[in-house]
Amino acid sequence: MRHLIRRGALAFAFVTSAASAAAQGRPATLTLQDYLDWEDVQSPQLSPDGTRITFTRRWIDKTNDKWESSIWMMKADGSQARFLVNGSGAQWSPDGTRIAYVARGEPTGSQIFVRYMDAEGAVTQISRLTESPSNIEWSPDGTRISFSMNVPARRDDLFARAALPPAPQGAKWTDAPKVVTRLDYRQDRVGFVDDAWNHVFVIDAGGGTPRQVTNGDWNHGAAVWLDGSTMLFTGKRVPNAEHIWRDSEIYAADLKSGAIRELTRRKGPDGSPAPSPDGKKIAYVGFDSTDATWKDAALYLMDADGSNPRALTAAMDRSPSGLTWSEDGASIYFTAENEGSRHLYATSLTGQVKQITTGAQLVSVSDIRNGTAVGVRSAPQLPPDVVKFSVKAPVTLSQLTSVNADILEGKQLGAVEEVWYKSKDGLRIQGWIVKPPDFNASRKYPLMLSIHGGPHSMYNVGFNFAFQEHASNGFVTLYVNPRGSTGYGSAFGNAIKNAYPDKDFDDLMAGVDTVIGRGYIDTRRLFVYGCSGGGVLTAWVVGHTDRFAAASSNCPVTNWMSFVGTTDGPSWYRNFERPFWEDPREYLKRSPIMYVGNVKTPTMLMTGVLDLRTPMPQTEEYYEALRFRGVPTAMVRFNNEWHGTSSTPSNFLRTQAYLRAWFDRYGPPVTQ
Repeated sequence: MRHLIRRGALAFAFVTSAASAAAQGRPATLTLQDYLDWEDVQSPQLSPDGTRITFTRRWIDKTNDKWESSIWMMKADGSQARFLVNGSGAQWSPDGTRIAYVARGEPTGSQIFVRYMDAEGAVTQISRLTESPSNIEWSPDGTRISFSMNVPARRDDLFARAALPPAPQGAKWTDAPKVVTRLDYRQDRVGFVDDAWNHVFVIDAGGGTPRQVTNGDWNHGAAVWLDGSTMLFTGKRVPNAEHIWRDSEIYAADLKSGAIRELTRRKGPDGSPAPSPDGKKIAYVGFDSTDATWKDAALYLMDADGSNPRALTAAMDRSPSGLTWSEDGASIYFTAENEGSRHLYATSLTGQVKQITTGAQLVSVSDIRNGTAVGVRSAPQLPPDVVKFSVKAPVTLSQLTSVNADILEGKQLGAVEEVWYKSKDGLRIQGWIVKPPDFNASRKYPLMLSIHGGPHSMYNVGFNFAFQEHASNGFVTLYVNPRGSTGYGSAFGNAIKNAYPDKDFDDLMAGVDTVIGRGYIDTRRLFVYGCSGGGVLTAWVVGHTDRFAAASSNCPVTNWMSFVGTTDGPSWYRNFERPFWEDPREYLKRSPIMYVGNVKTPTMLMTGVLDLRTPMPQTEEYYEALRFRGVPTAMVRFNNEWHGTSSTPSNFLRTQAYLRAWFDRYGPPVTQ
C-alpha cells in the first residue's frame, strides 16, 4: 500500500530514470528501486450476494524491511477499491454481514478478528491465542469459526532420573539442553516443531474460549465443515505416523460427541476434502501409494460416509487443486498446472473433464459463486492482478485491479518467447527466453541460465520481476522445465528417479545450445545460477562443463550423504534406492562435491543462515573445497533468510545485484 509521501518520491525517481534512459536513447525499464514499490494481490473472495470482492494487498514496508498485508474491498466490477483493515485471509460469513480475518492482536502475535460490513464497520478481536491461528472458516450458520493452531506436546522427561548436584547459591548455569526424540523435529521457516502438534479448533464468532476438536499426538490438516455438526480434515492418526511416507487419510469429527472416524482407507495420500452443497458427497485429491519420486494426483469422489470412492480425473494426469463445487452440485471446479500455465477446469460427477480457461497465463481461482469466478491472473508481461469471469463464457477475463500500473507506466518490458527443443535423448523440453527491452538480433548478449528448484516444481508463464530486471540490465535469461518438472505428467516428473541430477544436465545444456543457435548470444558470457534444486544443478553443471564464464550455486545440496540427515525431514532418504549405510555409491555418484576436482568455473554460493532445507554446511563443504583448490569463489551468508535468499525485500535486491556483480567480474562487461 503506497502512501502519498512515498508516491512523491517514486515519481521523482521515475522521472529521473526515464530521463536518463531517454538521454541515452534507450527505453525506460524496470530498476531494482522499483521493487521497493512493487505490490502483490492474493485471495479475492466474492460476497455471498456477488456484489463485492475482498482481497489481500501486499506491500513492502521499506523502513522495517518486510512485506505487510492489508485487506481491501471493491465492487464486483472493480470500482471503488478501498482499504478496510490491516491483515490477511478475509473470509465472508455465509450471510455476507461480516468478514473474519487474521491480523496482529493482543496479547501478542496473530489473532482472529471479525469486521461487520455495514456502514459502521465495527471490528472485534475474538481470540486471545498464545499460538498463531490459520485456515479460518465459517460454520454454515455463521455462528462459529474453525481454525488450526499448534498445541504444546506432552513431554516424556527422558532424563527424569538423571541426578544432578544442585547449583551453588547465586550460580548462573547454562540453560538445560533441548532433548529431541521425534523423527521429524524441525521445519524450514519455523524452526523446532517437536514441541507441538497441530490441531483443529472452533471458536464462537462473537468471541470466547476456543474448543479443541481434534486430539492426540498427531498433526491435522486444515478443516472444512461438512455440516453444522461435522468437520472434515486430513491426517494420519496411527502409531508412529511420522515413520509413514506419503500416506494420509480424511477424517470426520463429530462436534457433539467428539468422535473421530476415518473416511478413506487406501494406502496413499488423500487430502483436500471438499463437501458437496447438500453434504452428501465429498470430493478430494489423492493417489495410490507408489515409490515414484513424483506422481500426479487425481480428483476423487466418495459418499459422505466414505463409501463408494472413485477417481474422476485419472486420465488427465495433472494434479488438481482448489476444489470448488458448483451451487447445484453437478460439477466440481479445480485448477491444474500444464506446460507452464495454470487453468480452471471442471468435471462432472461421472468424470467428464472440461477446460474452462486457456492461453499462456497463470489463473489461480479462489472463489466461485453463481457462475462467477474470481482469482488472480498473471502472464509473461502482466503482473498478478485480480480478475473476474463467467465459468460459462470464460473467453474474456475482466481485470479488476492494476496495482503495479503506476510503476510500469512508460517502461518497456523484455519480450518473453516460448521455446520447445529436444534433449540429448530426444525428449521434448519447454522453456522461455526473456530478452532485453531494446533487443536487437544483430547484437551479441550475455546469457543467464536460471534453474528452478524442487526438483519437482515448474517454471511458468507468470510475470517474473527478477528476470525482467536482469533483462533491463542487458542480459538474456533462459529458464526451462527439465525432466522432473511438474505440469507434464507423472512419467515426465518421475524421469529423474534415482537419476537426479545428471539427466537434467542434458536437458539444460540442450536448451543453452538452442538459444546460442539463434545467433544473438555472446558465448564468452554464458552464466548459470539457481537456488535449492537449482543450486544442486548449478554445482553439478560446473563439475561437468567449463562452458560457463561464472556461476552462482545458491542454497544448494552438494553432498547427499550429509544432507539426508540434516535437512528438515526424513523423506529424502526415500529418493535413493537404499540408505547410504547399505550402499553409499549412489549418494556419492549423485553428489556435486564428488566432481569438485573438475571445477574451473568461478562459482559463488549464496545461502540463508537460517536455512533448514539445504542447511549452510552444504554450502560450506563446497565452498571450502573450491577455495582449497584455488577456484575463484565467494560464500555469501544471507541474514534473516531461511531457505532461499529473497524473502526479505533488501535481500532480494542483494541477490539480483550480487549475481550480476559476480558475473560481470568474470565475464566481459555488458555494453548497453
